[in-house]
Amino acid sequence: VQLQASGGGLVESGGSLRLSCTASGHIISINRMGWYRQAPGKQRELVASVTGRGSTEYSDIVKGRFTISRDNLKNTVNLQLNSLEPEDTAVYYCFSEVFAVGSSKWKNYWGQGTLVTVSS
Repeated sequence: VQLQASGGGLVESGGSLRLSCTASGHIISINRMGWYRQAPGKQRELVASVTGRGSTEYSDIVKGRFTISRDNLKNTVNLQLNSLEPEDTAVYYCFSEVFAVGSSKWKNYWGQGTLVTVSS
């Protein structure tokens, strides 16, 4: 199973970006998909997640500014980042909770990380 993330970049404060992440490989089912982020010198933190049924969870810091969505047919999760602030600068990592072919349990897989930089 591989996760490919895209969409990071440099944006001014108040701007927007859209991140996407697609899972591929021998996948039987995907439960939660979502995004963590890690800023320099800080621990990785959950940004948002969405279940296969569409239930969402957001960090209080991004609630009302970021929107997570998912396309189950394409095994893709998207994160719309609006009203970006310099404090949102971080590497964003997507994850998927996957039941893969040949596996006996659910496992979290991670994307390679995409850098979001917000200038003031």
